[in-house]
Amino acid sequence: MKRILDCRASDFRSMGKNELLAAIAGAEGRTLACETIGSLTPMLGDVTNAEFAAAMGADILLLNLFDVKHPVIHGLPPTEPENVIRKLRELTGRPIGINLEPVEQSLGEEGSMWALTDGRKATLENARLAADMGVNFLLLTGNPGIGVTNEAIVQTLRLFKQELGDRLILAAGKMHASGILSEGAEQILTRRDVKSFAEAGADILLLPAPGTVPGITVEYARELVSLAHSLGMLTITAIGTSQEGADVATIRQLALMAKMTGTDIHHLGDAGYGGISLPENIQAYSVAIRGIRHTYRRMAASPNR
Repeated sequence: MKRILDCRASDFRSMGKNELLAAIAGAEGRTLACETIGSLTPMLGDVTNAEFAAAMGADILLLNLFDVKHPVIHGLPPTEPENVIRKLRELTGRPIGINLEPVEQSLGEEGSMWALTDGRKATLENARLAADMGVNFLLLTGNPGIGVTNEAIVQTLRLFKQELGDRLILAAGKMHASGILSEGAEQILTRRDVKSFAEAGADILLLPAPGTVPGITVEYARELVSLAHSLGMLTITAIGTSQEGADVATIRQLALMAKMTGTDIHHLGDAGYGGISLPENIQAYSVAIRGIRHTYRRMAASPNR
């Protein structure tokens, strides 16, 4: 099995769930996932934010605020709604994931960009729609103020694992409190939560990167990563606190601290100027965790390969 470092678009097209997980594990902490928002005006106007992130070195693309019932990715050429994910995979040559949010009643404000729509809820119907559209993985998590709890994530994981576990990679966790103050700081994710996610069927655990959320230190994150690995899960350390819009020096520091935890996947959020990390931070993060050689190879390789 190839490491994800050595995979090209044709490899990703032929990979199933287990092959992709093995490729990520084989890269030994050198996989970069970038979150983008397609419903906002792209940073480059007529080029999607996802394409821009891929061009700067992202291995995996994660779509936030993606509504499976009303799919919109601005910057795509004219595409039927049901084919937008396949078109994006064709243009970028990257695996694609989406966020779904396990909550019945959102705590978010009506009219805000984060206000929960029906097609973003983590229902079985929406998960099946995502799988049919060609999504490679689902991330069960919560946007700011939405009100997603860890217990809701566990319940949803059990259902998705039973119904869709062979079709999709299931990732789960929180990068911030998501409006649940009792699950803030060190309580965002506990050892008990990690075990519950594993028992419910998560393939990948998501947790805040050290230095992003108060109380999440390298030592604390390292403990959770080690536990997740012992339970058979891969991990994502996430920057979901707008620090993807910080200066390059800060990004490099966050990258190296996340690397020290032993994580498998490094995540950069979508809040640079809005809709994508600062592009220079994507490249800087990539160089910090895997050097110029692998960064430039990822940036340069054509999606036609």
